[in-house]
Amino acid sequence: MVQSIVPEIIRESVTNLIKKGERVDGRALDEYREISLETGVIKKAEGSARVKIGNTQIVVGAKPQIGEPFPDTPNVGVLITNSELLPMAAPNFEPGPPDERSVELARVTDRCIREGKVVDLEKLTIIPGKKVWMIFMDMHIVDYDGNLFDAAVLGCLAALMTTKVPSTTIEDDEVVIDYEKMVPIPINEQPLMCTMAKIGGELVVDPSLEEDDILEARVSIGIRADGSICAMQKGGSVPFTHEEVLKAVGIAQEKTKELRKFIPQA
Repeated sequence: MVQSIVPEIIRESVTNLIKKGERVDGRALDEYREISLETGVIKKAEGSARVKIGNTQIVVGAKPQIGEPFPDTPNVGVLITNSELLPMAAPNFEPGPPDERSVELARVTDRCIREGKVVDLEKLTIIPGKKVWMIFMDMHIVDYDGNLFDAAVLGCLAALMTTKVPSTTIEDDEVVIDYEKMVPIPINEQPLMCTMAKIGGELVVDPSLEEDDILEARVSIGIRADGSICAMQKGGSVPFTHEEVLKAVGIAQEKTKELRKFIPQA
């Protein structure tokens, strides 16, 4: 009986605070937790980053390799994003194949990075129709305390901006790789993501785990540097009104400006 009552007590307590414009951790409704970002954290990766938003921590590694392009895009490089929810990150993360949360995180992050046009994939072509650079982005969730999407996009962007590949030349239709000369991959855009939870009819930026557990709905919005939208993901069972969506977009446009100061210099 107690196990069913306690969550409801917590739900009411957190919701009532938010209705008053307050949060359990003392933040304003539109305030992020403390953010930190490091690059070059994996020495054997060609690009890497560690991002923390509050206690949520993700390590991202970028690994380029030469491969064949997809048949429908013969002159375009390949970008593939994967995520792993390490069992040590949260009690309900289990070892084994990617679960629904892991798949969603990889897809949403990939969509924001891809539709945001971060990497000029056409410039990753080595031999048109035959050989291209393939960039594999691996996200490892080390600690989960809510809001994985914003941390994942920020970490992937930082890792890509520090990624280098060996220079290549073509001899007799074969690729010759020069590992002594590393060159940065071509970066076009710098989209970021802002996630908001709907709790008690209010929009709450950067929901903590406690807020994630009781939210009515969630929306994550990818914003390019010029303020345009490149991705959006809705979660939760309760719908957003038209006015709430417009409000969320405006908040995301403002908050991603704050996140932008953490991006490494090109």
